[in-house]
Amino acid sequence: MDATEPVEVLAVGRVGVDLYPQQSGVPLADVTSFAKSLGGTATNVAVGAARLGRRSAVLTKVGADGFGDYVRTAMAGFGVDPAYVGTADDLQTPVVFCALDPPEDPPLLFYRQPIAPDLTLTGADVPWDLVARVPLFWVTGTGMSVDPSRQTHLDMLAHRGRPAPGSGRFTVVDLDWRPMFWPSPRAARREYVRMLEHVSVAVGNRDEVEVAVGTRDPEEGARRLLDLGVELAVVKQGADGVLVATADAMTTVPPQVVEVVCGLGAGDAFGAALAHGLLAGWDPVRIAEYANAAGAIVATRLACADAMPTLDELEAMVLGRAR
Repeated sequence: MDATEPVEVLAVGRVGVDLYPQQSGVPLADVTSFAKSLGGTATNVAVGAARLGRRSAVLTKVGADGFGDYVRTAMAGFGVDPAYVGTADDLQTPVVFCALDPPEDPPLLFYRQPIAPDLTLTGADVPWDLVARVPLFWVTGTGMSVDPSRQTHLDMLAHRGRPAPGSGRFTVVDLDWRPMFWPSPRAARREYVRMLEHVSVAVGNRDEVEVAVGTRDPEEGARRLLDLGVELAVVKQGADGVLVATADAMTTVPPQVVEVVCGLGAGDAFGAALAHGLLAGWDPVRIAEYANAAGAIVATRLACADAMPTLDELEAMVLGRAR
């Protein structure tokens, strides 16, 4: 990797302020206090990658409000470059309430109306040279849910082109299925396929893979993703581990078993470790082992961005199981 490259990971998409209950196991109606944290899938991935030593940035937008100021300050504090965080003057920075009930799969309450600033990205917001050259470009399915973000994503993907295998460059899509952002699964599948035609790596859980390619079966889902030209397909299966598939091999890596404090952010930590492993040139199985460890560590902690693990913590968990 070129050490002079100012950004190694550019993540595009959701940003906001997560509000976590300070009481666990109760519905939102009974929560009496909350703590705020930086959040949003793309943002958490960038924070996690920075925690693992990668130079990362987020292309997104916030509102012209105090929470927008908080987002930029928090990003910088985590070592993420906030230079590509724009402002939507007439919108508010999103907030997300989570109820730790149940803690392993907490329900989320999104405040992103009438539209979230991160879904108003246009060509004028895009650092086109960086999109073309950055070693790892990370996008999410949510970015395809509405225009102008949808067209901007397609334009960025076309501008970048699908990286060639072995080039050391990657375009990754986190399928990131959030039903509340879409009119229907069928509408989402149509847009996911358009996005998948441009990417080299696809990652999602079984629900997300079903929306994208029409099957919950991990192996068949991986085959369909590979048939769309993806170089690496990653299917997360929860307690059944994670399937990693290339044109040459398909392997299921077992999960790390932990006591869950909060399931939120585990998938984003997984994504950050995936990004790190890709850039490090690791084989898919090793990537999955470290990504599983990252997700497991975050699942034992409260919050997302603040909970992202270090490389030493990942090493300790992976090597601990190996012993």
